[in-house]
Amino acid sequence: MRIAHVVTLVSPDGAYGGPLTVALGLARAMQGSGHSVEIFAGYRGEGPPPHELDGVRAHLYPVRRVVPRTAFAGLIAPGLRRDLQRGGFDIVHVHLARDLITLPAAAALRSRRMPYAVQTHGMIDRPRRRLARILDALLTRRVLRSARAVFHLNANERDALAEVGRSPELRLSRLPNGQAAHNVRASPDGAREVLFLARLAPRKRPTAFVEAAKLVIDRGVRAQFTLVGPDEGEGARVRARVRELGAEDYVRWVGPVAPAAVLERMSQAGVYVLPAVDEPWGMSALEAMSVGLPVVVTDSCGVVDEVSDSGSLVVVGREPREIADAIVRLLEDPQLRSDIGQRAQEEVQRTFEIGAVAETALAAYAREFVN
Repeated sequence: MRIAHVVTLVSPDGAYGGPLTVALGLARAMQGSGHSVEIFAGYRGEGPPPHELDGVRAHLYPVRRVVPRTAFAGLIAPGLRRDLQRGGFDIVHVHLARDLITLPAAAALRSRRMPYAVQTHGMIDRPRRRLARILDALLTRRVLRSARAVFHLNANERDALAEVGRSPELRLSRLPNGQAAHNVRASPDGAREVLFLARLAPRKRPTAFVEAAKLVIDRGVRAQFTLVGPDEGEGARVRARVRELGAEDYVRWVGPVAPAAVLERMSQAGVYVLPAVDEPWGMSALEAMSVGLPVVVTDSCGVVDEVSDSGSLVVVGREPREIADAIVRLLEDPQLRSDIGQRAQEEVQRTFEIGAVAETALAAYAREFVN
């Protein structure tokens, strides 16, 4: 089969986060199964866009912002829809968000009666703002109803999509996020580093990470706390909170890292912390688990509901004090860190291996597209 994956944005700093990681993982796995796979996306970066991403052919289109102060939602990628429609693909898998790249692409496929699936990664939630409700009425609902498959992560996302789509005939199909299995393993040399590696966005709560760091150090526990990721609105607040707490000696924000370097960077740390709340999944937590890193997440992170009861995650409440308690336990107990890290890596290989996830998607294609 000829398969296209459509994603909102590719950038050298990995600003778009989890959806791109998932799309690339699926594309590589499907390509490895003998299918012809290509990526279509907007591009933001210096110089001409690359023609290949991790061994997958890529069509990347420089973006322009047409709606101010809207993060990714206000970007357009001229030329993407036209070239996608001309591609002659058997299946187009749109990693859908309420934005001006993926939504118009899916709408164009719908108008041409070209078969497509959508995967929303928690980005099509119950609309809270008037603009989102208008956009859903004009575009999102029609796109969901005409999709041959609507992939969701979990029950919460399924219910939200059903509410937005307002149709009993929505072709809903569960598809978890996946992660490639590999032999990278966290190094004991980084045992005293506590890592936050994600977008500095409000939902990720990087300031809660800073506040937890202060509590850990105040208990006399030696550690270095590092934030890695692009600024998506919280950078100034992070810097201000570090200054207010006098934490400059042990908390640092080093900016983004290239997506291809994420796993290697994670493997250099001792503990991974994602303080996010109401996170649909938490792809960075899954990546950290895959390298055997003990992971601390809040109880509202979607990945918590997907792992088995194997002790492969440290789950806490949302308060910085609770996060700090977990960090201290892990830093002070090397055997606990090792045990949780090993269970985490085994859980990823058993439950979330990207090849198996890709096979689930391919089976849905065969069921909904071919028959």
